[in-house]
Amino acid sequence: MAEITRKRTGELLRALFELLMPQADGMPAGEALRALEKKAPPTPFEQSSTESGARRYEKIVRFATVDCVKAQWMIKAHGRWTITDEGRKAYAAYPDPEAFYKRAVYLYHEWRKSTPKATGGEEPVDGADPGTGKAARITFEQAEEQAWSEIEKYLASMQPYEFQELVAALLRGMGYHVGWVAPPGKDGGVDIVAYNDPLGTRPPRIKVQVKRQQQKVAVDGLRSFMAVVGVDEVGIFVNAGGFTRDAEDEARSQHARRVTLVDLERLVDLWVEHYARLDEAARRRLPLQPIYFLAPES
Repeated sequence: MAEITRKRTGELLRALFELLMPQADGMPAGEALRALEKKAPPTPFEQSSTESGARRYEKIVRFATVDCVKAQWMIKAHGRWTITDEGRKAYAAYPDPEAFYKRAVYLYHEWRKSTPKATGGEEPVDGADPGTGKAARITFEQAEEQAWSEIEKYLASMQPYEFQELVAALLRGMGYHVGWVAPPGKDGGVDIVAYNDPLGTRPPRIKVQVKRQQQKVAVDGLRSFMAVVGVDEVGIFVNAGGFTRDAEDEARSQHARRVTLVDLERLVDLWVEHYARLDEAARRRLPLQPIYFLAPES
């Protein structure tokens, strides 16, 4: 009977790591799997389907990445896969594919021993469909990936002014008092002004710049915004495409002019966190519905 070996699983994992390691911000899971298939094409057995109808190739890789996450070699968040420093060290330390995967499996089982809630027996590595453990984790991850992809596309389709109004609505839901929202057109570097009380008498005043561009804001763009933030004010810079490492370092190093950077992931996390406090009009800007799954191992 055809089956997947630990050596083959290790080969797939190492090929995946080779794709992900150059990407400082990781890759969307679906994009990574498509790239992996070109780099390490599936065998006839891996092309076949499991009882649930899913192709074994993706299942094998996904099951193996659960070991890597628990080994702290990989991070999965918002449907994006990123290799950690520990993962890079492991890739260098275990060049043999079988030894590489065995080490990940060992660390996974060490994690299970130390986690009372992690119950269940051995997990297969051939892409079968066990009822607990990794299967629940994979189901949850795939649902999260699909949900995040749809949210990203929805927000990317928004007009810039609508996106700006969404940020203003979030600030209101968080308990801030929005005193001014820039009309469409040139804004002088500030899109929203908010306060801690209705009359704006309690400092600090909050200045917000909102961008929906897909490219990262570099340090020069951040400095242009900081130039309009006073010493006794707080700045919030929202950009859908995120920020370069230099820009993030610059923001963290500020003492006189405090600036918080908010990328799309952070924005959506805040929207979910404060969703119950948003009014009906605000919720319509980004309507979300929770769906419940069997809780994965954590």
